[in-house]
Amino acid sequence: MGRGKGLRLAPALAVLFLTAAPARADLRMCNQTASKVGISLGYRDTQGWVTEGWWDVAPKGCETLLRGALAARFYYVYAVDYTRGGEWNGRSLMCTRDTEFTIRGVEDCLARGYDRNGFYEVDTGEQKSWTIQLTDPSQPAVP
Repeated sequence: MGRGKGLRLAPALAVLFLTAAPARADLRMCNQTASKVGISLGYRDTQGWVTEGWWDVAPKGCETLLRGALAARFYYVYAVDYTRGGEWNGRSLMCTRDTEFTIRGVEDCLARGYDRNGFYEVDTGEQKSWTIQLTDPSQPAVP
């Protein structure tokens, strides 16, 4: 009698294993504003500092900035509001440019022909996956 019950449960468990997707570990940016925004990202990898850009994120949209488990605790963001103007910035100076870029190093940006912008720090708390919520400065943060 116990054997028959086990056989009926086995197909149900098999379906659960086949449909369960592995958890993704990524760094994502969600734009909670009504504007289209451009995102640039700075971080430290095994070779040193790197900045990358631009990701265009639609109003109320999300984009994956880095795929895979996060390797650092701190990431740095500089964002531009394409619709209304303005920017989200901070105190950490890093290199950018107007067109798509990947730049190694954060020193001598101007001498190397790049722009220099202030990035704000994002503390992921050493999580392997993180979503940054970009909000309108005049609106309360979305939880």
